[in-house]
Amino acid sequence: MEQLNRTELRKKIMTILYQINVYEKHKMSYQIDDIIKEVLEIDNEFVKEMTYGVITYKNEIDQKANQALEGWTIDRLGNTDTAILRMGIYELLYTNTPPVVAINEAVELAKEYSDDSVRKMINAAMDRIYKDQENKISD
Repeated sequence: MEQLNRTELRKKIMTILYQINVYEKHKMSYQIDDIIKEVLEIDNEFVKEMTYGVITYKNEIDQKANQALEGWTIDRLGNTDTAILRMGIYELLYTNTPPVVAINEAVELAKEYSDDSVRKMINAAMDRIYKDQENKISD
């Protein structure tokens, strides 16, 4: 099996998070590992770490998203957009991925899977969260 690069893996993570979101909205039970296996045949640490990370910090991530989405809340976004934003925020705040890469990857996914207004919203929200973090560090 070919090796997937990080950008391709992020598409898989987006799909996994999308499915989890659908299950949760419909109050259906699920096993995270089963969803991961459905989407990705190979075992991949990056995918697991990102998926479990988003789920673990979902409340904090949603709180950050809601502060950054001016006049909007994350639960008003579509499932795909929610998955992209949660993954982007997780990667920005909880991993060693350079911030510019985390933001760019989220925006690129939004370009491909979301409409233009949502892409702009995701870009602006990620930007605000990044600047907010930078201000906290420099305080």
